[in-house]
Amino acid sequence: MTADEPTILATSAFFEVGGFGDFAWRPGKIHRFAAELAGVSRPRICFLTQASGDFPHVIGAHYAAFAGTEFVASHLQLFPMPNVADIRSHLLAQDIIWVHGGSVANLCALWRVHGVDRVLHEAWQAGVVLGGVSAGSICWHQGGTTDSFGPRLRGFTDGLGWLPYSNGVHYDAEEQRRPKMHELIADGTLGDGYATDDGAGLVYRGTTLAEVVADRPGPRGYQLTRAADGAVVETALPTRVL
Repeated sequence: MTADEPTILATSAFFEVGGFGDFAWRPGKIHRFAAELAGVSRPRICFLTQASGDFPHVIGAHYAAFAGTEFVASHLQLFPMPNVADIRSHLLAQDIIWVHGGSVANLCALWRVHGVDRVLHEAWQAGVVLGGVSAGSICWHQGGTTDSFGPRLRGFTDGLGWLPYSNGVHYDAEEQRRPKMHELIADGTLGDGYATDDGAGLVYRGTTLAEVVADRPGPRGYQLTRAADGAVVETALPTRVL
């Protein structure tokens, strides 16, 4: 099965820590929620790690996270070259495509070079659930705040733009994030949009925000709107705990 309409799960939610070490991950509630959105009990999930450079240890950590679970894992890498002969066929065969965090600027540029953006759009329209964290959340939107260019956050305005909003991630976890989103929306660099605390995710049906979810009590989603006087109005949204 596939989602009954184009679905994106854009999050600031991570894997759960399942053992010892920085990369001892296990699927989080957000991944299992993605499976619910896809409507399958044994979901085929393909993870994309271009935003962090397709490092082998990151790819390996994803496989280790999903090993022995209900997920059937695969990956698409683009460094130093694609690891599958037919990118389109591979991605369209998935139930979930999950995008890892890192540099959203590099991520979108690389996808465009390889035509992956076009394939992902086709998969989205076909009912494959698209999801991700951090850069894997911003990428579907018009843009957001990013450290792609250095430790000082800057505005990123070259996202895929399928979701016609700005997107703020790690809203409660990194002190620059909230004020920078307000600044960029106030000065018109970014349009109105949504933001997520760490642990929260935005569910889009088509291009409409349908729900905000969180993997634990506390994290929230927010709507950010530029008022006529240029001030930014932040509204906390109802958030369902998974």
